[in-house]
Amino acid sequence: MTGGPAASPEADALHTLILQSLDDDQAVETISIPLAGKSSIADFMVIASGRSSRQVSSMASKLAEKVKGQTGQSPKMEGLAAADWVLIDAGDVIVHLFRPEVRSFYNLERMWAFGDESAATASPSNPPAPLPDA
Repeated sequence: MTGGPAASPEADALHTLILQSLDDDQAVETISIPLAGKSSIADFMVIASGRSSRQVSSMASKLAEKVKGQTGQSPKMEGLAAADWVLIDAGDVIVHLFRPEVRSFYNLERMWAFGDESAATASPSNPPAPLPDA
């Protein structure tokens, strides 16, 4: 196991269910950001894209059904009507589903410094260094 606090077995099971559901629905560019020990909002953040609003909406609806089936509770969802960016709060796992253009605009991966070397040491008191302008 790597350093830092580990997610609970329930969070790991939910995370696996979500990743499998997104894979089954052919989500594009799915990434998972471990948050255990870094943030109190959740143990994982999952970001994925759909090719259209219709696919994003379908993925979100199916995911909500599967989460309810496993946990017995319906996740909170925002943005399903437009389906440009759907936020699904499944408790231990937060899921962001985007259309590709909207995902590029908000660039949550960069905000969470995913893939950036400074991410390992970033914290509220030690934020990651700003990236140079392209």
